[in-house]
Amino acid sequence: MKEFHLHLVSDATGETINSVARACVIQFDDVRPIEHFWNLVRTDRQLDLVLEGIRDNHGLVMFTLVDETLRRRLQDFCREMQVPCIPVLDPLINALAAFLGVESQRQPGRQHVLDAEYFSRIDAVDFALSHDDGQSNWDLHEADVVLIGVSRSSKTPTCIYLANRGIKAANIPLVPGSPLPAELDLLTRPLIVGLTKDPDRLVQIRRNRLKLLNQGEGSSYADPELVRAEVQEARRLFSRRGWPVIDVSRRSIEETAAEIMMLLARRQSGNFSPEGKKT
Repeated sequence: MKEFHLHLVSDATGETINSVARACVIQFDDVRPIEHFWNLVRTDRQLDLVLEGIRDNHGLVMFTLVDETLRRRLQDFCREMQVPCIPVLDPLINALAAFLGVESQRQPGRQHVLDAEYFSRIDAVDFALSHDDGQSNWDLHEADVVLIGVSRSSKTPTCIYLANRGIKAANIPLVPGSPLPAELDLLTRPLIVGLTKDPDRLVQIRRNRLKLLNQGEGSSYADPELVRAEVQEARRLFSRRGWPVIDVSRRSIEETAAEIMMLLARRQSGNFSPEGKKT
């Protein structure tokens, strides 16, 4: 395993540079970055601490600083120390400026301004939490998306992820022997999506869940035959209702959410049939 020091320098929360760095590093096998995370760097004194850290731990530097004086100091220092220094957002911002014919504002943390979009995301998170696991079905019509699936099919984390993108998402569990809420039959606005999972993977996840709860593995909740029948019945239900289905067995939460957002976009553009297929 090859280790290296990686300095991530941002004048805002650092979420962007952290995500970009990890997306890049994951493409390389047998490497492990020793991350030095420097966020909210907006003054010379704060940058002094960064430079001191780089001096003590030579390594790659990635930054998202918009203040020209701070940028120049950091780049000059890295050149002197002979360490790579990468302005992560510069190529995209420069390309946008050239395309739009306007200069960027160069304002730190501008993406985190408390605007209408921000409060929309907060509202969506509140909605997801209050409509988790079949709660508050009386106002499901206000949802953008309703996820339906068997237990442990990633319904809750997917709803939370969607909420952070400003999408109001509710989820309803499929419980053997229990009917679905009558409110579902009245919905016209929300996109209803069925989530399914490979039965063998589901059994393992449920067994781990039972262990965490100090419950025996002999429960019907994790019985392979019963789980297989449960998944098959869920698929039949989705087919009868004409709901689009996403198999989350080998998908991350982000990938599942991306698929749902694509279905939403198709629906909004009119390129989506009631059966969840492209027209």
